[in-house]
Amino acid sequence: MALKSSVAGLAAKVVGAAAVLLVAGTAAFAAEPFPSKEIRFIVPWNAGGSNDISARALAQLAAEQGVRVIVENVPGATGAIGLTKVANAEPDGYTIGMGTSSTLALIAQGLTPLRNEQFAPIARVTTDPLILLVPASGPYKTLESFLAHVKSNPDKVSIGIPGNNNLNHIFAVMTGQVAGVQTLPVPYTGGSKVIADLAGKQIEAGVLKPSESKSQIDGGLVRPIAVFGNERLKSLPDVPTFKEKGYNVFPYGPLVQMAYIVAPAATPPAVREKLTAIFGKAIQSPRFKATSDAGGALVDDLTGTALVNEINNVQKSLNEVGKKIFVAEKK
Repeated sequence: MALKSSVAGLAAKVVGAAAVLLVAGTAAFAAEPFPSKEIRFIVPWNAGGSNDISARALAQLAAEQGVRVIVENVPGATGAIGLTKVANAEPDGYTIGMGTSSTLALIAQGLTPLRNEQFAPIARVTTDPLILLVPASGPYKTLESFLAHVKSNPDKVSIGIPGNNNLNHIFAVMTGQVAGVQTLPVPYTGGSKVIADLAGKQIEAGVLKPSESKSQIDGGLVRPIAVFGNERLKSLPDVPTFKEKGYNVFPYGPLVQMAYIVAPAATPPAVREKLTAIFGKAIQSPRFKATSDAGGALVDDLTGTALVNEINNVQKSLNEVGKKIFVAEKK
């Protein structure tokens, strides 16, 4: 009996010790600091576009903080396919994505089931003015000569745009409206494909960000002829704005093309704060700012509630502007 009692006691101690170790291990695992593995950064556009370039630059800067970020391109449906993956991901901070005004335009028109409430905004990456470009070897050297061509060829002048039903699309339509006719917007799955066909003269014009086209501009393949904005760009000081030429491309109010990092809505506050710290530091780094400025993009320090408010304001504007533009296009 004594032996049995001793064995039973020993067994109880072993079980108890194992339980303590299990609890301790679980607690240690739970307390493991974020991030403890790589972060998947979904870019809902093709590789080579401005959002992809920014994401890869941020991934490199995050690596210098000891954080491994894997950029994954998931193009299609003007960003909706990739962002749907983000919205449906485990809300643990290990899957984030690049939101843009283009997807906000889809939401405004009811063209996607996505909603802003499905995401936790982390930090704004850039705001990007858009420009109108033509093939450098083509016959049109100025905005006036191109608009004259558009006016003489209603419904026929092809303007390439990354995605569809987005800000690029709106400005492609507005290019026709200021000439008094309609254009023919041609959607692509990313800016890199637009610029390739534009340089090859497969389309007559394109609406793109400077960062998507600067190398082709510098290489003499495409020519920027106007900025969809109120001020000239530092990176393209010789390119006039539509406004200074007397054309109003904001008849329904201002529009902002921006890119910002989002996580799934249920991501814990502490994890959001860590993501904001990691990517905020990368975005505010002198190298990222210099690269963005050279590409014509603007960088600010917008995070948290301020970013949520900005997204909501852009959404409200697009709810009105987008519908008016696309309704006008169909008439």
